[in-house]
Amino acid sequence: MIKRVLIANRGEIALRILRACQAAGVETVAAYSKTDRLLRHLRYADDTICIGESSYLSIDDLIMAATLTGCDAVHPGYGFLSEDAELVDAVEKAGLHFIGPSAATMRVLGNKSEAKNVFEKLGLQPIPGSDGLITDVSTLADVADQVGYPILIKAAYGGGGRGIRLVENPEQLGLAFDVSTAEAIGNFGRAGVYVERYFALARHIEVQLLGDGQGNAIHLGTRDCSIQRRNQKLVEEAPAPGLSAQVLDEIAQRAARALAKLNYRNAATMEFLCSEGQFYFMEINTRIQVEHPVTEMFCNVDLIQAQLSVAESDCLPVTQSQISPLGCSIECRVLAEDVDYQPSPGTISKLELPGGPGVRVDSHLYSGYTVPHQYDSLIAKIITAGRTRQEALRRMTQALSETRIEGIETNLALLLTILKEDDFREGRYHIRFMNRYTDGLQTAP
Repeated sequence: MIKRVLIANRGEIALRILRACQAAGVETVAAYSKTDRLLRHLRYADDTICIGESSYLSIDDLIMAATLTGCDAVHPGYGFLSEDAELVDAVEKAGLHFIGPSAATMRVLGNKSEAKNVFEKLGLQPIPGSDGLITDVSTLADVADQVGYPILIKAAYGGGGRGIRLVENPEQLGLAFDVSTAEAIGNFGRAGVYVERYFALARHIEVQLLGDGQGNAIHLGTRDCSIQRRNQKLVEEAPAPGLSAQVLDEIAQRAARALAKLNYRNAATMEFLCSEGQFYFMEINTRIQVEHPVTEMFCNVDLIQAQLSVAESDCLPVTQSQISPLGCSIECRVLAEDVDYQPSPGTISKLELPGGPGVRVDSHLYSGYTVPHQYDSLIAKIITAGRTRQEALRRMTQALSETRIEGIETNLALLLTILKEDDFREGRYHIRFMNRYTDGLQTAP
């Protein structure tokens, strides 16, 4: 039995993990950097431990923190070391549970390029692109000519939209390779890229999955994550609109069968591009996703508690037949950014958050909290659910209108503008939707 968990993360996901653990009767220890000494979840944790200046990326510091505070498990959240096989090795070497997949699985799937080959053999069609890792411009140019422009250059060990560059002609290739490689090294500590054909009007569809490590896996439906800026998602919804339930169920079942064949353990998300009715496998994320609440509201399943259950017992907490999605759920990411998309750190002077039936807010904010400049600009996620998409959309519009965050600038006005556009309201959007806001909200239609 898992009795005490080290939360190796910060912000809203740390608070989310803490709440799930406490609801399950599991004690929590909050590891925090000196910058984060006033984070909200530290007030509620059973114990806290400082790990230095910015040690969320230090495996040694995290293992020492878990050992010193008597933890028997580590939850990595998302980002930071959540997909680092070396962390899994260190956790298990210390005699602790890692709340996620095995190190061996993570090594196989951590390289996005190799993961495509794995799932192609399991029956999922990959996006046309390179075969294997690319580490020099000459090879990149040859592959790009074969694939055909436009292409995407992606960091092989990337995630979260980092290390991705769109290349529309050969003249852009060298600079895009340099930038993508630099971002890969800076964010993930590893060079190496791969290439995919770019589908301009495609939809970004995800399937939420759970595996028990014993050859069984289930899916929790789909979500559409096409509303993105610079490959960072802004609005997600479940299920994906504009596609038949039969088509969505088919791709979700195929994803679950492929995951089961790998004996995958814990939570995962498979990402697909849907173009002209064809689904192309894009990548798999071996962790909980930022947008997991939209699936939780849609399916009424606590995914963090499900992770805990699998980690301690190698058993799925629910069966596929017990998953009964209802209606629709929408999630909006609130960012500390100005109208030109620049970070807006500072102290929160006033905070008013929405509520009511079908409304959920995941946030670590409070009045007087100072949003630091060192970390990602995500400060809140607002999620609404309804019996129909229109009901969920009306609740989201109302929830965003009720939200007041003063002392810093946010993207609340941009989110409201997106929700009011006809193309969004009618579900006619794709991955280039946000191009109309390239220069900020001032130029929005």
